[in-house]
Amino acid sequence: MSDDTAAAGGTAPTTATKLVAEALGTFLLVFGAISAALFAADFGVSENGTSLGIGFVGVSLAFGLTIIAGIYAFGPISGGHFNPAVTLGLAAAGRFAWRDVPAYLIAQIVGGLVGTTLIVLIGLFGPGDWLAQAQDSGFASNGFGALSPGGYGLGAAIITEVLFTAIFVIVILGVTHPQRGTAGFAGLAIGLTLTLIHLATIPIDNTSVNPARSIATAVYGGAEPFLQLWVFVVFPIVGGLLAGFLHRALFEKKPAPPAQKEARTR
Repeated sequence: MSDDTAAAGGTAPTTATKLVAEALGTFLLVFGAISAALFAADFGVSENGTSLGIGFVGVSLAFGLTIIAGIYAFGPISGGHFNPAVTLGLAAAGRFAWRDVPAYLIAQIVGGLVGTTLIVLIGLFGPGDWLAQAQDSGFASNGFGALSPGGYGLGAAIITEVLFTAIFVIVILGVTHPQRGTAGFAGLAIGLTLTLIHLATIPIDNTSVNPARSIATAVYGGAEPFLQLWVFVVFPIVGGLLAGFLHRALFEKKPAPPAQKEARTR
């Protein structure tokens, strides 16, 4: 339960309620942002040659806006992680109980899969062979080598996922700190950071920093994205754990706050 909910005398959410909120928040993130990538990123050109698609910038904003919405809608219930790397990073930093990690990870993966499954359902009623083309192109999955938008290799993907996930988790831990953070604006800071990360890294590997997002798209992306999925599960988690342990060592000189007093997070 968040501190402000307790202060207001509200009822502490049950474990089941928290897991539902985590699944819904991850669903919102994946459904909204991947829909933007598949339906609107490349929408062709107008009669005068102007692009009608939202491109990399639009997709980056979609990820940022959906996480902002999810944090404010579901963060007061579950903490608003919506990302296995964030959950593990928070646990490493002492902000989240390790015993609750497995259930959160399952809820996030389920929420993401529901998101891409509903996109597939929409695609079934799309024009012509839209769905087949989306799946043939990888369904907005993450990838390196031939699957990288910019042709970047495995090493680039590994470095990108570790470093940018670590940056993301460090920001989350900073803006949600019980004493130093600014809880009311934390969602905005987190969303803008996620936008920046996508602006920088979509050309490298289509940006993961979130294993639940990567799993959700790889399931429908075909054999090659699925074979490369391990990179986008393992290395965001490595980045999240490194950030959590580093933040605890550098900035948490006092004992970490109890898990029940965790601040709102992604």
